[in-house]
Amino acid sequence: MSTRADVEDLQITRTEKLLAVVLTAFLLIGGIWTYTQLDDVVRDHLRVPTTALAASPAIARESRAQDRVFRAETRRRVALQALELRREAYRTALEAKKPSSRLEREYVAAQAAYAAAQRELAAARTAERSAAPAADAARRSAEAKIDAAVDRQERDSFLLRLTLVVSSILFAYWLLGELRRRRTRWFALSGSVVACATILALVLATDYLTDYLDPLQWGVAILALVGIAATLVAYLLLQRYLIRRVPQRRVRRRECPFCGYPAGSTTHCEGCGREVVAPCASCEAPRRVGAVHCGACGATS
Repeated sequence: MSTRADVEDLQITRTEKLLAVVLTAFLLIGGIWTYTQLDDVVRDHLRVPTTALAASPAIARESRAQDRVFRAETRRRVALQALELRREAYRTALEAKKPSSRLEREYVAAQAAYAAAQRELAAARTAERSAAPAADAARRSAEAKIDAAVDRQERDSFLLRLTLVVSSILFAYWLLGELRRRRTRWFALSGSVVACATILALVLATDYLTDYLDPLQWGVAILALVGIAATLVAYLLLQRYLIRRVPQRRVRRRECPFCGYPAGSTTHCEGCGREVVAPCASCEAPRRVGAVHCGACGATS
C-alpha cells in the first residue's frame, strides 16, 4: 500500500538531504562541463579565417617587397664596407708611393658595386611603398573578417550558454511544481535541480559581467529577468496551491475550513458561523465541509 501526503507534511530525513546535496554537486559538474564545452563546439563550427592574411595577393606582394628591401640593405651594407676597405688600401698605397693601379681598379669597382646597391635599395623601397596601400587595405579587410568571426563565436557561444541556463531554470521550476503536484517523496531532489540551475545562472552572470559596453551584457539582464520571473511565477503557483490545500489541512486539524477556528461537535463554526457539517451529495450522510472523501460512502467531493 502506498501513501500520499502533502509536501508540507513530509519529514525529510538527513540522509535525503545529504543525497540532495550530492545530487546538486554532480548536476553542477555536468552543467558546468556542458557550459564550457559549448564554447568549444562553437569554435569548431565557426572557424576564424586566420589564413585570410597569408592568402591575400596584396599582402604577399608587400612581403616580397619587404624581403627585397632587407636583401638590398644587406648588399648595400656589405658594398659600403668593401668600398671603405678598398679606399683605405688605395689611399695607403698612394701615400706610400707604391704601385696602385690594381688597387685603383678595385676601388673603382667597389664604388660601382656600392652605387648599384644603392640603386637596388631605392628601387626596393619604391616597390615597398607602392605595395603598402593595397596591402594595408587587404590587411584591414582580413582583420575585419577575423574580428567578425570572433564576434560571431562569442555571440553564438553566449546565446547557447544563455539557452542552457534559461532552459535549466524553466525545467527546474517545472520539475518542482510537478513533483509537488504528485506529492511524492522525490520532491526533495527537485531542490537539487533548482540549486544547480541557480548556480549556473550565477556562473553565466559572473562570466559575462565584465563585458561592459558590449551588446552581450543585455544577456545578463535577460537572464536575471528570466530568473526573477520564473521564481515569482513559481511562488504564485505555490501560493495558489497552498490556498487550495488550506481547507483540507484545516479539516484534518479539526478546524473550520473557512476561518481556521477550532471546530467542535456543532454543525456551524463558532468563529465565523458558517456551516462546517453538511449532507453528502451521494449518500446524504453528515459530512465535514472540505473533506476529500465522505466518511460514510467514500465518495469524493
